[in-house]
Amino acid sequence: MYHTSNLNSSISSSNSFGDDTASVAEEFLKIEDDLVNQLTDFNTTLLLRSTVEYIYNPLECAYDVHRNFVHKFCISSKKILFLGMNPGPWGMMQTGVPFGDVISVKNWLKVTGEIIKPLKEHHLRPVSGFDCKRVEVSGKRFWAFAQHLSNGNPAVFFRNSFVHNYFPFVLMTESGKNVTPADLKPAEQKELESLCDESLCSVIDLLKVETIIAIGRYTEKRVKAVLRKTPKNVDVVYMMHPSPRNPKSNQEWMSTAINCLRENDLLKYFDQNLL
Repeated sequence: MYHTSNLNSSISSSNSFGDDTASVAEEFLKIEDDLVNQLTDFNTTLLLRSTVEYIYNPLECAYDVHRNFVHKFCISSKKILFLGMNPGPWGMMQTGVPFGDVISVKNWLKVTGEIIKPLKEHHLRPVSGFDCKRVEVSGKRFWAFAQHLSNGNPAVFFRNSFVHNYFPFVLMTESGKNVTPADLKPAEQKELESLCDESLCSVIDLLKVETIIAIGRYTEKRVKAVLRKTPKNVDVVYMMHPSPRNPKSNQEWMSTAINCLRENDLLKYFDQNLL
């Protein structure tokens, strides 16, 4: 079923999970919701003064699935946080899960829920949810990596780690071209980053993160900036982005990502025997 709605109505219509493990998950969702609300004025200005014509919010359109994902896998502290930049139009925008390749979310993570359409939708970037036939290549690569690390068991992967995005929205031009935070003008980036940096700090504190794996150079830059402003005992590890637009990622990305963990002594956190 697809229809238009808003985040507040989505939240109010969700059922309470009502157990002790839900507290971390609900606090995480609140941090995200606060950021979305704080970015309202920024989004309005962006639509008026930049080439951005469409803003999709997966935390609204795919809130039901996203909430189920968080309540299933983010119920305790996490030693490792995999941090992406922002959602993609064929991944998280369709499924509510970071790097959310439809097949991976449906068949491996086994997270489901209702998807609603954005109020303003680009005809070349439709939100079809789990009916979407387009492949999110970055997501397909990332979740294949997660499956390999955990010997096919999501509980192993999420025992000590979680996956999150720095900025919560999909931005597009009139033609449907994807716009990332790194593509924005310096003044726009500064306003966005002041809010997203603070939100990231809250996530780090809530989950008691010890290592952030920054997926891509922009994310690495922001994490380091956050930790300079608010020093924390957190390691920062750069991981090459799995995007097909990055020529290097098309050559053995998974082995490169695994070596990244090995070199930083992080593979031990994905040991099946730890369960």
